[in-house]
Amino acid sequence: MAATISPVRPEEHAAGVLVDWLAAHHVDYELTEHAETVTARETARVEGLDPHRFAKTVGVVTADGRRALIVIEATEMVDLGLAKRVLGTTDVRLMTEGELAAFAPAFPVGTIPPVGELVGAPVYADFSLREDPEITFHAGSHRVTATVERAAWERAAGVAYAALAVTAGEPAWARS
Repeated sequence: MAATISPVRPEEHAAGVLVDWLAAHHVDYELTEHAETVTARETARVEGLDPHRFAKTVGVVTADGRRALIVIEATEMVDLGLAKRVLGTTDVRLMTEGELAAFAPAFPVGTIPPVGELVGAPVYADFSLREDPEITFHAGSHRVTATVERAAWERAAGVAYAALAVTAGEPAWARS
């Protein structure tokens, strides 16, 4: 993969934070700019990507206040019961928009890249992502995405895999 397809503008500083991390961890990447989008599915559609290959990052908080990033396909939902078991807690919930803004102030809400080191949190990904050779995700911007080799991202970000997502009532990994 190449570096950026165009220079990162000042308003895309958060994407620059990700680019610096990827470069420091020797993860090849490709950035793509697109019209502003809000949801992962919308971003995948605008970029002409299979939404199963677009990873969305979800922030969660446990009963004892621990925070974590959960990475799932754009078509999936976090199964909080599964997340509770994986995180070893009695309760887990999605962070509110206000909590996300305070947790990751460098990134607009809904654009946190799946890199826990950038926000001081562990990263857990659903098994369904493990099959993809590349993944694409928001790069800290509603206008920029990053595509990386999944295995390189996994190693650099210290990703732990578990069953964490559901699609239409069944575990996401069951589709494979």
